[in-house]
Amino acid sequence: MPSPIWPYKTPGIPDELFDRLPGIPLSKREIRLLLLSHLRLSTNCVLWDIGAGTGTIPIESALLCPEGRIFAIERDEEVVGLIRHNCHRFQVKNVEVIEGSAPECLETLSDRPDRVCIEGGRSVKDIVRSAWNYLQPGGRVVATAANLEHLYAISECFAELQVRNIEVVQSSVNRLETRGNHQVFAAVSPTFILSGEKIT
Repeated sequence: MPSPIWPYKTPGIPDELFDRLPGIPLSKREIRLLLLSHLRLSTNCVLWDIGAGTGTIPIESALLCPEGRIFAIERDEEVVGLIRHNCHRFQVKNVEVIEGSAPECLETLSDRPDRVCIEGGRSVKDIVRSAWNYLQPGGRVVATAANLEHLYAISECFAELQVRNIEVVQSSVNRLETRGNHQVFAAVSPTFILSGEKIT
């Protein structure tokens, strides 16, 4: 069901429509579009979004997959409240917000995922390995890396786990901004997106 704030079928909700907290990351619209395309969501999929931050990916996914179950996993109590607030703002009913640290909290989730999105975490290798163990055969994992260390860690982990059909892309997005009397193009922080499939 379309949200009254975003009454469209297409993804790519403008960043300013999400309420935010200072210092809490938000996946920029253009990066979200790439993430969603790599997730290859189905109408009734079960998605775990680990490190959900502001809640942008869970909310976009919930709007795209009205019959699906979306789990937004976040360790910070205040950020959990923000995700719930944004879910209410967009009137999505199929997002379950989980307060806990991954990978420890993953064993408490009721449904095994067929899609996993990993947007952060203190120990990214442990999170990828644990989420992979729960991922259904035929499922997809998508992970983001904003620095070289996480890129290496995720790449090594994908190799160890024998992730299939791996794709790696780096975003390169510039937005037009007004600065003083001039309009300039400002770069959105580049992000690596790694994705792949679990065959068995």
